[in-house]
Amino acid sequence: MDDTDARAWLVEFLRAHDGVAGTVHRRSGDVLEMAAAVNIPPKVQEVTRTIPKGRGMAGLAWERGAPVSTCNLPEDRTGDVRPGAKAVDAKAAAALPVHDSRGDVRAVVGIAWADERDVDEQALAVLARAATSLPGP
Repeated sequence: MDDTDARAWLVEFLRAHDGVAGTVHRRSGDVLEMAAAVNIPPKVQEVTRTIPKGRGMAGLAWERGAPVSTCNLPEDRTGDVRPGAKAVDAKAAAALPVHDSRGDVRAVVGIAWADERDVDEQALAVLARAATSLPGP
C-alpha cells in the first residue's frame, strides 16, 4: 500500500502544516487508491483503501475538484465525513485535490489536525498549493 515517496512527502507535508494525521490517495481509473497514510488506524486504512468519486471527503474533493474541509471530524453533520474518518484521533481535517497538467485530479491529499479549527478559504488555498508538490504522476 505505502508508496515510499508519497509517504516521505506526506510526513513532511504534515510537519510543515502542523497536521497529526494524513493520507495520499492516487487516482487509478475510476477510484482513488491509498498510496500513503500517517497515523491512520488500520481499520480506517482498510475501509479507505479505495474510494469512489463522490464518497467521503476525498471522493468529494475529487468530484468537486476543490478542497473539502471540516472543523470537527467527530461531530461533523454535513454528510461529507464518513464514519471511518471520525475514528481518526483528530478534530479538523481537509481533503485537497491535486491536479495534473491537464487539470484532471491525479491525487487527493488528506490532512487532519489535533484541534478544532476553521480552515478558511485562504488557508485551504495555501494547503492546496503546497499539495501540488506531491511527487509522481
